[in-house]
Amino acid sequence: MAEHEMHAEYIDVNQAFIEAVISHEHPIVAVGTTSLRTIETLYWMGVKCLEFGSYLNSIAIEQISIAQWDAYELPQRYSKQEAFTALFHWMQATNNQRVLTKTQIIIAPGYRLRVADGIITNFHQPQSTLLLLIAAVIGDDWKRVYDYALANDFRFLSYGDGSLLWKHY
Repeated sequence: MAEHEMHAEYIDVNQAFIEAVISHEHPIVAVGTTSLRTIETLYWMGVKCLEFGSYLNSIAIEQISIAQWDAYELPQRYSKQEAFTALFHWMQATNNQRVLTKTQIIIAPGYRLRVADGIITNFHQPQSTLLLLIAAVIGDDWKRVYDYALANDFRFLSYGDGSLLWKHY
């Protein structure tokens, strides 16, 4: 995994969504791996805003975009509300109504979800970054879930069967 360069995906999120996450008190379930990567990326963008401090109006989107290993190297001490509030303040300070950027975040075992409580997704191929993402969400239970899917002839990949998976911690 250390040798793999994670592909980048574009994300486009409006300010109203950021506000909704700040005040949302119920579990958040991502629909698909791209959605999960997006909302987790937004958290880390907020962490970068917090680390920049009071200079929000001078920060370019490129400075807070998320590279592959950023989530493992940035400070881990901020709450979801703190990070999303900082991102919202950055959007206001820079007069951005939306966050339009790329994310290269890799979510793999050892990663702790900061925003999502679960994911709805299909079944992914062995040895893929998507399966690593599932293992990060549900821990070693991924083996039991996938064994069950295989034993019961579930369909895999994009047009296959889906599942609702809750984080394991």
